[in-house]
Parts: sequence; structure tokens; C-alpha cells
Amino acid sequence: MSRLRTAPTKSALLNLRKQVRFLEDGHALLERKRELLTRLVYQHIKEYQELKRTAHTTVRKAYRWLGIAQLRMGDRSIAQATLGATPSTSMKVLPRRALGVQYPSVEATVVAPQPVGLLGTDPSFDEARQAFAHAAVHLAELAAVEMALYRLISEQRKAQKRVNALKYNIIPAYRKRIKQIAEALEEEERGTLFQIKRLREAGERNKQA
Repeated sequence: MSRLRTAPTKSALLNLRKQVRFLEDGHALLERKRELLTRLVYQHIKEYQELKRTAHTTVRKAYRWLGIAQLRMGDRSIAQATLGATPSTSMKVLPRRALGVQYPSVEATVVAPQPVGLLGTDPSFDEARQAFAHAAVHLAELAAVEMALYRLISEQRKAQKRVNALKYNIIPAYRKRIKQIAEALEEEERGTLFQIKRLREAGERNKQA
């Protein structure tokens, strides 16, 4: 790493030690964020699985009622009836944020269906409308959780990569350079002490002479 090509001086050593402490603090924060993101991911996975089962059940129920309505009314009558039908659901998408990750949240409710005002409609048509409204609500909630899960997993993987980079590459590189500089300074200090000792010994010999 080019940024670690520093001169073996005491000031450089102190600066690198300060930087590595900062990196270690950053590593600890990232590790904590990764743990919290992992916990959120597992929570959303559980919620996703439950919603997926519920949505599958409600969709299957809706298509069963639709099949009954088709048998009793026919496709043409159903198509005409749907032209006068009002929305059976109310939905609102709101932004949510957790640990710096933004994802959508859905508020969806079933609206009581209004009569279509046509003669000849079978009760199965209203049952199908109601069932599809419930299915739409569950599918919207499932989609929101799926999007949240995707974004949380993406952020968790980024945090994991940064944690690994700091732990296995960046911080070890700094520690290695700190060790090299410390050893070089110790060697220089030993050399200086040896030179001072030689000079003292030479001075004492000159005095004796």
C-alpha cells in the first residue's frame, strides 16, 4: 500500500499508531453494524416466509372463487361486472430506514366492495372480489418485505466486505509497517548508543595517553 511507504521516523510511528487505533475503532463499529444487519435480515426472512405462505393461500382462494364465478356467470358477464366495480383495496407506500438502509413500507387495507349495480351477478362474484382484495393486500406486504430483505442483505454484504478488508488487509498492513518502523528506530538507537560508547572509550584512551 503506497500510503504506508512512510519514512522510519518517530513522528511517522506515532501517526501510524494513531491511524491504526482509528481503524480499529471503525472496525468495531462496522462489526456491530454487520451484526445488527444480520439480525434484521433474519427477522425479515421469518416475516417473508410467513407472508409468502399467507399470500399463497389467499391467492389460491381468490382463484378458486373466480373459477366458481366463471362457471356460474361466464367470462362475458364477469368482464361486464368488473367495468362498474370500485377499487377493493387502499394502499400507501411509506419510506422506512434502519441502520442507514432505506426501504419501502406498505400500508394496505381491504375496502368494503360496493355493489356493481348489474342484474345477474352471482354471490360468488362478490366472494371473488373480496378474496382478490385480500390477496392484493398480502402480495403488497410480501413485496415490501422482499424489497426490504434485498436491500438489507445487500448492505449486510457490504459491511461484511469492509469488516474483512479492515481485519485481514488494512489493519494488518498498518501493524506490519508500525513493527518495521519500530524495529528500524530501535536498530538506529542501538547504533547511536554504540557510536556514543565508542566515542567515550576513545576519549578515555586519549586522556590516559
